[in-house]
Amino acid sequence: MFARLARGIEVALRSGATPLIVGARIASRWRAAHPEGLPTPRGGLGLASKAVLDEIFLAAELAAAPVVRERRVVDELAEALELFEARGWLEDPGSYHDTPPPLTDAVLTPGRVPWIRYETVRFESGYTPHEGETGRARWLGYEPNRTAWAWMLRHPGPPRPWLLCVPGYRMGTPLVDFAGFRARWLHKHLGLNVLIPVLPFHGPRRVGLRSGDGYFVGDFVDTLHAQAQALWDVRRLLSWLRTQSPPAVGLHGVSLGAYTAALVAAMEPELDCVIAGIPAASFSRLAKSHVPDPVLWAAEQMGFQFERVEQLLRVVSPFSFDPSVPVERCYLYAGLADRLASPDHALELWDHWGRPRVSWYHGSHVSFLWETEVRTLLLDAFREQGLLPEDAAA
Repeated sequence: MFARLARGIEVALRSGATPLIVGARIASRWRAAHPEGLPTPRGGLGLASKAVLDEIFLAAELAAAPVVRERRVVDELAEALELFEARGWLEDPGSYHDTPPPLTDAVLTPGRVPWIRYETVRFESGYTPHEGETGRARWLGYEPNRTAWAWMLRHPGPPRPWLLCVPGYRMGTPLVDFAGFRARWLHKHLGLNVLIPVLPFHGPRRVGLRSGDGYFVGDFVDTLHAQAQALWDVRRLLSWLRTQSPPAVGLHGVSLGAYTAALVAAMEPELDCVIAGIPAASFSRLAKSHVPDPVLWAAEQMGFQFERVEQLLRVVSPFSFDPSVPVERCYLYAGLADRLASPDHALELWDHWGRPRVSWYHGSHVSFLWETEVRTLLLDAFREQGLLPEDAAA
C-alpha cells in the first residue's frame, strides 16, 4: 500500500500537482466555466493543499490501473443494451430491481480495532443478476462477494436511533471505515447506534489485491451489478435494523456511498434522514473526467461509446428515480475544490432532490474529514430529524 502511495505522490508531482500549480489549475478552471448555482471557492495555498490530496489519490489509482479486454467490454455492452431494451428495463429502470427479502439470519461476532470494540454482521447477500443477463455467470463466480458484511457499534439498553453509514470507494475495513465516518464520535459522544456495510468488491468481499478492485476498471457490466448488489444489501440491512424498534433511522453515504445512499433513498421512503456527502452522481462522467485522453481516444476507435455506457447504467442511476424521502429530510455537502467527484455531481443531485439544505465547503474530496462545515451540517441534520437522543453530548 505504501509503495502505491509513494508511486502516486511521484506521479502527482511529475504531473505538476504542487500546491501552487494545483491552485492555478483550480483558479483557471473556475474562471473558464463556473457552474451556475455554486459559490466561488476561496483561492490560496490552503485550498490548493487540500486539492493536492485528491491529486495524489487519483495519481495512485492511474498508476495502478489494470488493463481490461476492450473487445469483450464493447461486445458485452452491446449485448446488455439489447437485452435491457427487450425486457423494458431501460424504459422502466425500477422494474430491473427486485425487492430483497427481509434479513433474519445475520451472524454476529465480536471484533476489535484500536480504541473501538465492535460487532461484525455477516449474512448471505442473496443477490444474483437476472436469468439470462449479460455477465451473470462471471458475477456468480466472484465467491467472496456472495457474503455481505457490516461493522456495528450499538449501545446496550433501550432502543436508540441508528445511523447507517455507506462508505466510499477503496474503504471496506473496520479501521478505515470507523475513521472515515468518525464512528467513535457518532457512537460515544452523540449516542447513536452505527452500522457500516461493506460494499461489493470491498474489504473481505474483495476479488482483487486491493479493496474495491473490479468496481471501476472499465468493465461496466460488472459495475452495474456491483451497484445493484450494493442497493440490495443496504436495503436488507435496513430491514434488519427495523426489527430493533429504532426511534429513528438515518442514512449517510460518502462518495461512492453517497451514490448508493441516493439510490436507497429513492426506494425507502420511511428513512428519517438522508445525507449525501461528496457524492458521485454519474459513473460515465467520472470515467470521462479521469481517464487520460489517449486512452479515451483508443477506446473510441475500438467502438466504445460513453453514451451507451450511460444508457446502460440508467437502471442504477439516482436520476432515474423520483426521490421518495421528503426534501426536508435530505442533506448534502460537497467540496468546491473536489478533484475526484467534482461539485457539479452534487449540484445535479441537489437539484434532483428538490434543493434541500446543502453545505458547499472550501475544500477537496479527501478534506471532508476535518471540515467544520461538514460537522455542523451533520449535527444539524441529526437534531432536526430526531436522531440525537436526549443524553447526546453537546
